[in-house]
Amino acid sequence: MSHESQATKAPPSSDEFADAATQPETRGIELIGAGERRGRARDLFFVWAAPSVSILNFTVGATLVLLGLEIWQAVLVVIAGSALWVFPGIIAISGPAAGTSGSVITRAVYGIFGNRPVVAFTGWLIGAVFLALNWLASSFLGAELLAGMGLTDPIIVPIVVTLVIAGLTVLVAVYGHALIVRVYSWLAIVLAVIFVTVTAFILPQVDWSYEATEPLSGIGLWSAITIGFTLIASGPISYINSPDIARYLPRSTKPSHIIAATALGGALPGMVFTIVGVLLGTVVMNGMDAGIESALLALLPSWLVPVFVVGVIVNTIALNGMTTYTSSMALQAIGIPLRRIPAAIVVGVIGTGLTIYLVLSTSLLDAVNLMLQFLVIVSAPTMAVFVTDVVLRRNRYDGVELFDDERGAPFWYTGGWSIPGVGAVVVGGIAAALCLSTTVWAGPISEALGYIDLSVPVGMVVAASLYALLLRSPLGKAGRP
Repeated sequence: MSHESQATKAPPSSDEFADAATQPETRGIELIGAGERRGRARDLFFVWAAPSVSILNFTVGATLVLLGLEIWQAVLVVIAGSALWVFPGIIAISGPAAGTSGSVITRAVYGIFGNRPVVAFTGWLIGAVFLALNWLASSFLGAELLAGMGLTDPIIVPIVVTLVIAGLTVLVAVYGHALIVRVYSWLAIVLAVIFVTVTAFILPQVDWSYEATEPLSGIGLWSAITIGFTLIASGPISYINSPDIARYLPRSTKPSHIIAATALGGALPGMVFTIVGVLLGTVVMNGMDAGIESALLALLPSWLVPVFVVGVIVNTIALNGMTTYTSSMALQAIGIPLRRIPAAIVVGVIGTGLTIYLVLSTSLLDAVNLMLQFLVIVSAPTMAVFVTDVVLRRNRYDGVELFDDERGAPFWYTGGWSIPGVGAVVVGGIAAALCLSTTVWAGPISEALGYIDLSVPVGMVVAASLYALLLRSPLGKAGRP
């Protein structure tokens, strides 16, 4: 198939794909022509800030105290983990360069066929887990609020709350990019006000002299620090979808501005409210068994509780709306014959099913901690390889070439597979698993080190290094940037 016919398959410009906040966006992975590019890099700050003002920050921050860390130690871990937001910023610049979704751009990394299983994991596994985690938080809090009104059914109430929130989320995904860019700036401000108000009621109750019952030292301390770092870092390194949000920007937009807006938008609010979560942990330590959501609501005045719950639900819709939106394009990229809107509905249905299962079988704290840790086995190597490709390729991506799936095409590589890309992700994932430490799985390397968790740095370094080396070997000759 020629480049010309591929361009027809993924048209660079068409009224059919008009991007407006007042109508559903039908464009999926199709190319965006120069005449349809608009916006400014700074718009990305609010797009990422709105979903980053999350109750999960409180949950993860409190977990660091549960691990046995002192306040100052936990704060340093939060700052270190939040610094990894620079990686979603780096890969975001590939969106305007190629004019298409990140799940298509990675064909340059993994090959036409090799890209499909990788995107299936990164676009679906990570997407579905984050949909479920955030809907789970809203379901628990919504159920708590309704319980105060007399609706106490432990099964029906959480399920109904989940279904309503999921429906609104899918609606955001259906309207797509223009709605997200226009509305999220206001959502970020409103959510920040709500969470700052909640913080104002938490701070006076903080035990500033808090000390762990049994202060950690040596290997035990490093185990807690590294496990905490993995929890924090799992957030930013999972946002492999950042090119999807940036792809409508003009190609001339400065990459440094895109990196800064994306990284700061995600890192700053997330870091601030995770640190608040650390402080919260000193207050609710004895109430964790009832669930952190119950312990948190008990600290707030009655008038603020419904406001906060609504804020959490709005944040959930913001984050999951973006996740559903980008996951729908991942479905298209792996070859599922669906337009973007039906694909978004399918993603929403799957995420809803997983959420309902978790609502009926686990606590918010357990679900968040376990899932975030296991995600790094997939997210650490894939993020590292994508960043490495952007750097080595100097962000030169041809959107038309990315859609050429004929034998001998630029990204055909070896039978449609890029051995350097796929090999680096597999080996990096194995390395991450060997170094992971969770309550249900401890890799042999982690166990040998005293349950120190090096999954994120090892998984990323191994994957990035192997990818760079293989590209310069005979195996990577065809795929060399």
